[in-house]
Amino acid sequence: MRPGLTSHRLQRLFNLIKAAPPSLKYEPGVILAEDDYVIVHGRFSNIGLPVNWIAADVVRLKDGILVEHWDVIQDEATEQQSKSGHPMFGDSFTK
Repeated sequence: MRPGLTSHRLQRLFNLIKAAPPSLKYEPGVILAEDDYVIVHGRFSNIGLPVNWIAADVVRLKDGILVEHWDVIQDEATEQQSKSGHPMFGDSFTK
C-alpha cells in the first residue's frame, strides 16, 4: 500500500498533468465506490502515443481527502488483438 500523498508526490502528479498534450482526452467509464474506496475505469486518448490507454484508477479517501492512489494502465487492444472479441472500453472498438 502506498503511503499518503505527500506534497512532493502531489507536485509530481501536478507536473505530470501539466506536461500532458493539450489534445489529451479522458473518458470515464464504470465508476464504483464502497466505503472510502473509489474505482474509475476509463480511456486516455490523444496521449502522443500510437495507442490509447485503458486505465483503472483506485483511490482511497479519508475525510473527503485523497490519501492513496493505485492504477493499472494497459494499451487498448484492437479488434484483431482482442482475445474475447469484445472491446476493452465501451461498446465498440476504436477506429
